[in-house]
Amino acid sequence: MKAIPILYLPMKMTLDRRMFLAAGLSPLAMAQAPDSIRKLKAMTAGIEPIADNERRARMEKARRLMRENNISALFLEGGSSLFYFTGTRWGSSERTFGMVFPAIGEPAWVVPAFEEARAREVIRFGTDIRTWEEDESPYRRIAQILKERGVSGGRIGIEERVRFFIYDGIRKEMPTAEFVNADPVTAGCRMIKSKAEIALMQQASDITIEAYRAGLATLRLGMTDKELGQNILAAYTALGVRGTIGVSFGKYTAFPHGSIQPQKLQVGDVVQIDDGCTVDGYQSDITRTLVFGKATDRQRKIWDLEHRAQEAAFAAARPGATCESVDAAARKVISDYGFGPDYKVPGLPHRTGHGIGLDMHEWTYLVRGNKTRLQPGMCFSNEPMVVIYGEFGIRLEDCMYITEDGVRSFSKPSPAIDEPFG
Repeated sequence: MKAIPILYLPMKMTLDRRMFLAAGLSPLAMAQAPDSIRKLKAMTAGIEPIADNERRARMEKARRLMRENNISALFLEGGSSLFYFTGTRWGSSERTFGMVFPAIGEPAWVVPAFEEARAREVIRFGTDIRTWEEDESPYRRIAQILKERGVSGGRIGIEERVRFFIYDGIRKEMPTAEFVNADPVTAGCRMIKSKAEIALMQQASDITIEAYRAGLATLRLGMTDKELGQNILAAYTALGVRGTIGVSFGKYTAFPHGSIQPQKLQVGDVVQIDDGCTVDGYQSDITRTLVFGKATDRQRKIWDLEHRAQEAAFAAARPGATCESVDAAARKVISDYGFGPDYKVPGLPHRTGHGIGLDMHEWTYLVRGNKTRLQPGMCFSNEPMVVIYGEFGIRLEDCMYITEDGVRSFSKPSPAIDEPFG
């Protein structure tokens, strides 16, 4: 589960300057880092970005899904789906930048005129680039392209992250068109990962484990949650990537996304670290929970309960099984113990897992009511959590991918409360 970073910003927000500096240490700062971090070496050698041929194949699959779902064209603005299909990254602002992607015909881009030179540097697929001046309407440009592609009265799919003001502007320019959710196409493509995508996610997972291992080696009495977080961010830097991290101690580990309260580590505290890093855009997401000092019988019993719930989810995740059945398998272990039922605490207050890929949370989800069947190439987090407010929480999280003959974990699950790494 994606945790709130150590400076307690919502995860979708841009990292602030203090975290940015923590994540990109100067040589002097790195020289002053703990030994376990200074000894790290970059793990980015051999990374193979997604090839253009794979992106072309993705676009052809999207066209097939458009035809199957009676969608004439998609509109995508800068974001993960646009990057998925085209390899182009573009930040969001009040100025519309995006791509019209028709089921038949070539895509076309709409860009602010004063950004045209930079846009041409990053656009790799399609040569039809339409500009709009500051006193002109980008929505009119988009409508013009759609009309030229013969879809002015058809069904137009809007990618889920397109902001409302852009959708609303296009809609007003095309009153006879029908606008629909593009998820059957975009999620339909992105849910199934290729070998190349899985390899990048595996690299991100491997790096995250090494960052966690180095960070946890710095635990000491009286350390703050922010100090541990900064050490883990420094480890990511040494390993050659940027990452994010959430840290909780003691009773605050029961907060699934952390607490804003300052925390200092005491003997006997449960320690929880959660989040991941990015490799060529692909995410990892791992949680480790342990005890600083000797664990109590109560802590061990609840940790073991959580471990059994995670194992049950792994066992249930097989091709053809429904997403909700994986959630049910983990939840049953916890409710059979006497916690819950359902989402009540003490117990498991959230779904068992989320899809993961270019976004840390993406379609589809391991949650009650989701009857989507697992297919080879689907990737998920496996993170049931036992929450006991006022005491502690235990979450173990490892991401997994479905294969033809079962499930594989990107990271080796924790074998015991005293052994966070298998």
